[in-house]
Amino acid sequence: MKRQYTKLLLLLIFILASQDAFAQDHAAKIDQLLKTYQEYGQFNGTILVAEKGKVILKKGYGMANMEWSIPNQPDTKFRIGSVTKQFTATLIMQLVEEGNIKLDAKMTKYLPDYRKDTGDKVTVHQLLNHTSGIPSYTNAKFFEEDSRDPHSVDDFVKKFASGNLEFEPGSKFAYNNSGYFLLGAIIEKVTGKSYAEVLQERIFKPLGMSNSGYDTHSPILNKRASGYQKTLEGFVNAAYLDMGLPYSAGSLYSTVEDLYKWDRSLYGTKILSAKSKELMFTPGLSNYGYGFDIREAPIGKTEKKTKIISHGGGINGFNCLFTRLVDQDGLIVILDNVSLGRYQGDITKSIGNILNDQPFDAPKRSIAETLYKTAKEKGGEAAVAEYRKLKSGTDSAKYDFSENELNTLGYQILGTDKTKDAIEIFKLNVETFPKAANPYDSLGEAYLKNEQKDLALANYKKAFELDPSNANAMQIVNRLEGKEVKVDSSVFDAYVGEYEIQPGFVLTVTKEGGKLMGQATGQTKLELEPVSETQFTISSVKANITFLKDAEGNISSLNLKQGGADLTAKKIK
Repeated sequence: MKRQYTKLLLLLIFILASQDAFAQDHAAKIDQLLKTYQEYGQFNGTILVAEKGKVILKKGYGMANMEWSIPNQPDTKFRIGSVTKQFTATLIMQLVEEGNIKLDAKMTKYLPDYRKDTGDKVTVHQLLNHTSGIPSYTNAKFFEEDSRDPHSVDDFVKKFASGNLEFEPGSKFAYNNSGYFLLGAIIEKVTGKSYAEVLQERIFKPLGMSNSGYDTHSPILNKRASGYQKTLEGFVNAAYLDMGLPYSAGSLYSTVEDLYKWDRSLYGTKILSAKSKELMFTPGLSNYGYGFDIREAPIGKTEKKTKIISHGGGINGFNCLFTRLVDQDGLIVILDNVSLGRYQGDITKSIGNILNDQPFDAPKRSIAETLYKTAKEKGGEAAVAEYRKLKSGTDSAKYDFSENELNTLGYQILGTDKTKDAIEIFKLNVETFPKAANPYDSLGEAYLKNEQKDLALANYKKAFELDPSNANAMQIVNRLEGKEVKVDSSVFDAYVGEYEIQPGFVLTVTKEGGKLMGQATGQTKLELEPVSETQFTISSVKANITFLKDAEGNISSLNLKQGGADLTAKKIK
C-alpha cells in the first residue's frame, strides 16, 4: 500500500512539473512575441496572462512616461476606456439584486427629469445591451468642440445624451456610450452617492483593487501612465480629455494585477450572484451581454472553439483589451498607453494560440514607418531604392510590404507638400500592385495636385477600369474631360433609408433640398455626389457607394468602398 502511494505521489509530482514546464514555455514564447511587437513600435504597455487560473506572465514593455524614460511595470496605472462598462453593469446588477432597480423598468423611473417622449420607451435592460436607440454622444463633432470642457452629470445628460431615438428601442444593436453614461446617472440617483464612491464601496474595496479608481486630471496619482499618440513622425502627447465626459462609460483606471483580481471574482459570487452573472454573460444582439462581448472563437486553425468573454477600451492615448478564456480558466489583459488599438486583437489571438500550442503569426515591421525618414529627408527616389533593397534582402519576411503600407507612406509625404516625392511612392505601389485599383487612384490624386492633369486622368481611368464601383474616380474623370453628370433627384427617393454596415454601425441616407445625404453612426452628415443613377461618391473621404436592387427591382442594399474596405450594407429601414 505504501509503495502504491509513493507511485501516485511521484506521478502527481511529474504531472505538476510538466504543467509548470508548459507554463514556462508558453510564458517565454509570449514574452518574445511582445518584445518583438514593442521593438516594432506596435505595443507599449503592460500585459498579464493567466493559464488555468494562474498568472504565467505579467510584465511591462516600453515607457509609462517617455519624457522621463520611466518604464511600464505590472503596477502601472492605465486608463481603461470602455472596459469601464462591465463595472457599471455590475453595479446596476447589484442594485437589481437588492430590489432598487428593475431591468424592465423605464429609465424615467430613475431619471424623472429625462425627456418623457423618449425615456418612457427605453428600459434599463436596453441601456445595458446597447439596444436603446438613444444616439451616442461620442461623435466627431462633439469631441472636436466639447471634449476639453467639464460638465456636471445632469447638464451633460440634458445637452448630449437626450437626442431623438434613432430606432425603436429593442429592435437593433447600436454600440452606445450615452446609454452607459445614463446608467451611471441612474446609479447616482438610486444610491444618493457619486458613481466613484459606489464603485469603491461595492467593487474595488471588497476585492482589494487598491490600484483602480475613477480617473480625474488634478489629483497626483502614483504610477500613472502618460498617454501618447503614434504618427510616422514618432510619438506625441495625446490630446487632453476631461474625464467627466467618458464618466461611467469609460473613465476608470486600473492595472493588470487589479484586473486579474476582477477576473477571479467573476468565477465566484462575492460581487454578483450566479443568476446575475448568467444574465450579464448571456449574449444578446451582436453577441453583447451587459458590459461584455460573448462569443465562440476558433482555437488556432482547428475546428475546435472556445468561449470568449471580452471587451476593449480606447480613450485618448490609451487602449485596453480584457479577454477571458472562460473554458480554459485563462485571461489576457493588455493595457497600452499609446493609441495602438489595431494591434491588440492580433496580439490576443497569437497569445491564445500559444496557450493552445497552435501556430501563431509573428508581427511585421511597418514598411511605411521604416521608409518615412528616408522619404522625408532624402526624397521619394531614395525611399523607393531602400524599399527594393529591403524587399530583396534576407530579412524581407520581417516587413509588412502590403499595398496599404505604401499608400499610407505616400499620403503622409503628400501631406507635407512634397508632391513629387509622393508621386514616386505611389508609382512604386502601382508597379508592385498593378491589378489593384487603389494605387492608381492615389497616384492620380498626386498627379492632379501637381497639376499634371493628363497623367491624373490616365490613372483615374485605370482605377475605374479595375474597379467600376469607384465613383470617386469616375467623378474626377468626368470633371477632367468636361462631362457634366445630370441625375434627376427624384430617383433619390428610392435610396432614402438606413443601411447596416456592421452591427451598431448604420449609414442613414436622407434627401435634403434635392441632394442625397449620408450620415454614419456618430459621424458628420456628408453629401453623396452622383456619378450615375446608382453610383455615388463622398469625395471628402474618398468613399464610393453603389445602391443595389433585389430581384423585384427594389433597393435592398448598398456597396460601400473606402480605402481597403469593401462592405455590403443591407437596407434595414
